[in-house]
Amino acid sequence: MIIKKSSEEIEKMASSGEVLVATLDMLAGMIRPGVSTAELDTAAERFIRSRRATPTFKGYRGFPGSICASPNAMVVHGIPGPYRLKNADIISIDVGVTLDGWVADAARTFPVGEISKEAQNLLAATAESLHAGVAECRPGNRMGDVSSAIQRVAEGAGLGVIRSLVGHGVGRSMHEDPQVPNYGKPGKGPLLEEGMVIAIEPMTTAGRPAVRVAGDGWAIFSQDGSPAAHFEFTVAVTAAGPRVLTPWHLSSEPAAEQLAEGVASPG
Repeated sequence: MIIKKSSEEIEKMASSGEVLVATLDMLAGMIRPGVSTAELDTAAERFIRSRRATPTFKGYRGFPGSICASPNAMVVHGIPGPYRLKNADIISIDVGVTLDGWVADAARTFPVGEISKEAQNLLAATAESLHAGVAECRPGNRMGDVSSAIQRVAEGAGLGVIRSLVGHGVGRSMHEDPQVPNYGKPGKGPLLEEGMVIAIEPMTTAGRPAVRVAGDGWAIFSQDGSPAAHFEFTVAVTAAGPRVLTPWHLSSEPAAEQLAEGVASPG
């Protein structure tokens, strides 16, 4: 069942989103060669709790971290640990924040130092596909309009769109109806209505879209070992159009341009 939110409830989710965005911005400043994913996790938990919020992921179905930290060919659900970032890595950071009972969920993939042209294209096109999907989040559209917009941009850039992983509704629970696929046909799927809040999260690879699950039962890798990217916004469908509740703090340059230049952070 899709649970629509009132304008007051969306404002509460936006407050959760503010904490989440500040967390990602803080982590962006830490990302450099030599930093471990465990250090990023510790800093994120400390920061979130300092804002009187809680890390949504910690303890969720037994997940031990406050963030998901997924380097290189790992797509999502990486458990933070001893891995230390290296020059030319990419690292996807997924964060959930719960404040006053309301959840926000967002992710970015960051370059570490100088990255390859292949990785630059992966990050830039995946970020662009996210924005294309968000633009379709208007009352009267269908979920397929969102999904197909993501697919068109990502596959147009030569990326593999992972089909076994999807976005989702979000609210008082981290995962609500409806599912938000990253591929589909325009005009198909659930009707988008004012008050719906969804996590749109394209997950792509620079190679084939098939994935495998690691032995820990959490981490998901590209099956062919190609680098993977993950970008995510929490988005409210409003009468005025899409409202991103977890926006990037960007300069005047478009996100895709910043990423294509291999800067340290899109935020």
